[in-house]
Amino acid sequence: MLSILKTRIKEELEPRLNVRFQAQVQLIVEEPKKAELGDLSVPIFSIVKELRKPLPVIIDAVKEELAKIPASEYFASIDSVSGFINITLDKVMVAKMVIEEFGTGANYGQTHIGDGKTVCIDYSSPNIAKPFSVGHLRSTIIGHSLGNIMEKCGYKVVRINHLGDFGTQFGKTIYAYLNWGNKALVEANPVEELVKLYVEFNEKAKDDPSLEDEARRIFKELEEGNEKYVNLWNYIREESLKDYMKVYKLLDVSFDSYNGEAFYNDKMQAVVDELQAKHLLKKDQGAMIVDLGENLPPALIQKSDGSTLYITRDLAALFYRKNTYDFDEALYVVGNEQKLHFTQLQKVVELMGYDFAKDIHHINFGLVLQDGKKMSTRKGKIVKLEDVLEEACKLSLDYINEKNPELQDKDATAEKIGVSAVIFNDLKNYRTNDFEFNLEEMVNFVGQTGPYLQYTSVRIKSILDSVEPVEVPLDYNLFREDHYFEIIKNISLYEDTIIKAKQEYAPSVIAKYLLNLASLFNSFYAKERVNVENPVERETKIRLLRMTREVLNDGMRLLGMQVILKM
Repeated sequence: MLSILKTRIKEELEPRLNVRFQAQVQLIVEEPKKAELGDLSVPIFSIVKELRKPLPVIIDAVKEELAKIPASEYFASIDSVSGFINITLDKVMVAKMVIEEFGTGANYGQTHIGDGKTVCIDYSSPNIAKPFSVGHLRSTIIGHSLGNIMEKCGYKVVRINHLGDFGTQFGKTIYAYLNWGNKALVEANPVEELVKLYVEFNEKAKDDPSLEDEARRIFKELEEGNEKYVNLWNYIREESLKDYMKVYKLLDVSFDSYNGEAFYNDKMQAVVDELQAKHLLKKDQGAMIVDLGENLPPALIQKSDGSTLYITRDLAALFYRKNTYDFDEALYVVGNEQKLHFTQLQKVVELMGYDFAKDIHHINFGLVLQDGKKMSTRKGKIVKLEDVLEEACKLSLDYINEKNPELQDKDATAEKIGVSAVIFNDLKNYRTNDFEFNLEEMVNFVGQTGPYLQYTSVRIKSILDSVEPVEVPLDYNLFREDHYFEIIKNISLYEDTIIKAKQEYAPSVIAKYLLNLASLFNSFYAKERVNVENPVERETKIRLLRMTREVLNDGMRLLGMQVILKM
């Protein structure tokens, strides 16, 4: 594993250089920007600057000491280019190390950077009384994948669905329902009819602004516990959750908490009182604010009518989570457009004197676009995620019927392929980027898609099932061939890839890694026949393929995809 070698080189080389130069030398061991330069690289410029000695002198000394360290048994050559010392590894030695480290594959890539630590991840969080749209897709699957990745790193993960179940929009929905809603239609199809009422309210309010005042009044009374409004709100929440559970079941996503904004309604006053006691609250045109300095607009804590805002509830939720779970990190998987909100939230916590402000991270992401535009419930333009997932499953079933009509459990397999295709298409994009939603491209079995990864795993399984394994030594000399070594080297990078994905909060790091691994395997298979007569060569190939499939499957699991046995 390259991560092990990097650590060994640093730990073994630094003390030797410290003695040689009578100074504290800090080394970086990385991978070269260009693969043809070698496998590992040690930049020299910082050492030259620190020791104030000529570059050739430092390079010669580092190369000389590198050749003496125990880890040098894995080196094939040591070269220097433009201020970098590049190490080419002995392919046979590295292959032995990786295969021994891999073992049976159980827990391969598992790291311990999160051992004993807890992370709360706030994600998905749809607004009740509205359909679960494609617009909610990114938060849901990015958050779910990050939870899987952090569990792989040893963290205890608390998955929180902070439902949007409070706010003036419910005043609008309730007003519309009470004034022109059809009870029978709503009971027959709750979420769809409620969103129609919400859209209609906004249309009517354009001509009659007083409706907005009525909505605010209803919401204020809802906050204060008006029984009629609370009962209606409870009904809306319950029916919305029933609708959302269909989508979560398809995505195989679950949560530890469904406490939404309303749960914190009775916990906000304590936050306001603390802000007041710490002399952070100021009155501004009747509203209560926290001044965040010159670089940020003030945080609006209470409106002039006494009603609260998102930031007040988010503060209450944050303190509740800290007290309940004692988190080491609090992640909010929310769109780019909320950057200011979470910057303000973090600043308020900092001003309140809590050092865990630094542990709050906004995991921002871009938009899912339709015809180049953001989807909007307000204007009635919405694509339901459940419909999209079902269409993806249908397209996958059409493919199966064309290519393998005799396949058993076709519907279940098509569901796994279709849903995983949608998941992977999102996660292969770096999270901060916007992307256009194109279902036919997602479900394609060729190219950088989820089905391509699943097919590669199935293909490897089919090969392995056709070959009888035998207990013989492996021929490590085969790994001197580039197409063998590139796969084993890629497998050795799996743990580093997981750590990088965690550090960047970016599942796309794993998605791109899996695409590369699948491509390396398919290139290998185009050159090599696995079921050869020589049992040593055959067993060596079997071992390499088995390792490749184990990593592919585990990586797909981390992304939230389903592993397929036949397709």
